[in-house]
Amino acid sequence: MRAGTNGFRSLRGAVAALCERRCEDRKFDSSAVIDRRYGSYGAASNSKVAAFSLVELVLALGVTAFCLFAVFGLMPVGMQTNRNAASQTAATNIIAVIVADLRTTPATATTSPQFAITFGTDTRLYFDASGQASTSLTPDSRYQLNITWNSAPIGLNYAVLRVTWPASVDPATTTPGGSVEIFGAFDRS
Repeated sequence: MRAGTNGFRSLRGAVAALCERRCEDRKFDSSAVIDRRYGSYGAASNSKVAAFSLVELVLALGVTAFCLFAVFGLMPVGMQTNRNAASQTAATNIIAVIVADLRTTPATATTSPQFAITFGTDTRLYFDASGQASTSLTPDSRYQLNITWNSAPIGLNYAVLRVTWPASVDPATTTPGGSVEIFGAFDRS
């Protein structure tokens, strides 16, 4: 005798007893129904093997292909968005370093200690991908920083700091690929 057969027989007996109590007015042999519906392995004995039809498979493949086309179609947009976000983060970090350099400059000095930026003089610097600054455009330059000073009362300097990319594009004549701009006030008294 196979394992689990006793459980099936007791289940069949319980179902038969339940059906006999509920269907007393009908002449109904519940054990015959159970025997017909469930073969020795618990599957329907008088039905075909369960499988998907060809139409169902083609429909499932069509839905899958449509979803994959949508996902792969969004990949370039996602990659471009990621690239823009990374460039904006790098540009913001460049501005933060420049502002920190300008704020730490002593009031008696006219140029900043790290980048040698002269207060009151418009400045253009170029930065590569690792954040190294240069005063001239190089093949490795990725970002361009423009500092424009505004006239103000003595002791207070205002500046507009704008980082654009790519570095080779002049923002005065051509729209850059991206930019980050802030306004800074520096107390020099």
